[in-house]
Amino acid sequence: MTERNPIKLFHHMAIDVSDMEKSIAFYRKLFGYKLTERHEAGEVEAIPVELAFLRLRNSNHHDMVLSHTPGKKYRARNAQDNIEGTTLFHHLAWQCHDRDAWLEMQAQVKEMDIEIIRGPVVHSAYDPRGEGSWGENESFYVLDPDGHRLEIFCDMASIDEDGTFVSYEGERIEEAKVAEV
Repeated sequence: MTERNPIKLFHHMAIDVSDMEKSIAFYRKLFGYKLTERHEAGEVEAIPVELAFLRLRNSNHHDMVLSHTPGKKYRARNAQDNIEGTTLFHHLAWQCHDRDAWLEMQAQVKEMDIEIIRGPVVHSAYDPRGEGSWGENESFYVLDPDGHRLEIFCDMASIDEDGTFVSYEGERIEEAKVAEV
């Protein structure tokens, strides 16, 4: 790696939830999250789960993702589960400073002989290179030694004051608006 760490910050976590409506309401009420987008399972072939993108900061596309797997048998959890480490999540995500740093991370992954399990992919329903999913960014995914899914990405869109998506290049994507301003 170069002297500058290519990772800019830890960006978001996607957690698996048993009841999407209940979870969206909980995070909105307790923390003040706003809904950016919500998508049904299978809208994009590679994504078989229902997703809700929530944000705290108005300019971010999302700070948290709620994921729900249709047909999965969810079991009730209690406080003891947290102590025993049996809570679940979908993925953890790290944002790179820029595309060059993102490419550097890809090289690092290859050097470490880590399999990229998805990507590189452009998450976009609007960019001609996009595969139809959401966030307006470039990503790739790997697994850690315990099988936790990790996303490494760059160039996420931001949200303008009026709810319009703005690409990392500063271009407004007029057809892309948040669900809640």
